[in-house]
Amino acid sequence: MTSKYYKYTLSLIPLLFLTFNLLANESETVAKTSEAGILDWAMHNIIALLVAAVIVMAIGTLFYFNNMLLQLQKIRLLQEHGIEVIEEVKLMSKEPWWKGFYKKLTNAVPIEKEEEVMTDHSYDGIRELDNVLPPWWVAMFYGCIVYAVFYFGYYHVFDYGLSSREEYEVAMKDAEVAIKAHLASQTDLVDETNVEMLADETEIAIGQSIFQTQCTPCHGQVGEGNSIGPNLTDEYWLHGGDIKDVFRTIKYGVPEKGMISWKAQLRASDMQRVASYILSLQGTNPPNAKAPQGDRWEATMQKDSSATIGMNQQ
Repeated sequence: MTSKYYKYTLSLIPLLFLTFNLLANESETVAKTSEAGILDWAMHNIIALLVAAVIVMAIGTLFYFNNMLLQLQKIRLLQEHGIEVIEEVKLMSKEPWWKGFYKKLTNAVPIEKEEEVMTDHSYDGIRELDNVLPPWWVAMFYGCIVYAVFYFGYYHVFDYGLSSREEYEVAMKDAEVAIKAHLASQTDLVDETNVEMLADETEIAIGQSIFQTQCTPCHGQVGEGNSIGPNLTDEYWLHGGDIKDVFRTIKYGVPEKGMISWKAQLRASDMQRVASYILSLQGTNPPNAKAPQGDRWEATMQKDSSATIGMNQQ
């Protein structure tokens, strides 16, 4: 029996530490967002504080029960050896403090006195008792009213603490800063919506190396094309000749025509390098080039049409 109570106690201790840890973390957060950090922390965590208090009381009660069990075992052991234990029995027969405390909290009527609070209301032979409301419930009810008045004045009248909206705005600003910091630490965030043509010769050379390793079986050593892949050096394109179009084609592939998606094998920055290298092949006219396929793509016309669209939108 004793070991069982110890197990219960030990199971409550981690919960208590977790509660205090959550309270500590919340206090740090609130302190960063409000000048009156301690008061804000208390306002936000009153329920958690009550939970912590209940856990502490539960641990104390378990220790009390454990001590009582030890005393009972002691008395039984002494009695087995014929030793008088009158003082110990008197001590054990004395009403524990927690029972008195419980009676004060509940103000319950003893069973032998229920006739005094019995009402005339009966349902299926069950009569109703006119018990008073438990003092603990009444105390919580009035405590909530006092807390509500204090809460309203603190946040909405005197404007000491941050309102829900203000806390939301602060949290969003903190999140925005965190996102920017995260994005700043990333170096491979290129996609088909923001990719740009690379002009650096080193980057182009890396793209060439990747192309010659991965793409030559279908497009030839210098992009001239073969029986599988189209010529990449002329002005004709099957899926668009802009840097974004070429990047998208590399990333997602053209499965129906035998080109695989490379997004699982190449980083976004490498796909950008390959796309830039492919566009650098324009007009090189390699030997044994495959006949043009697709539609003629003119970069100048594309720029002019984009500028016209921009002017119309303005």
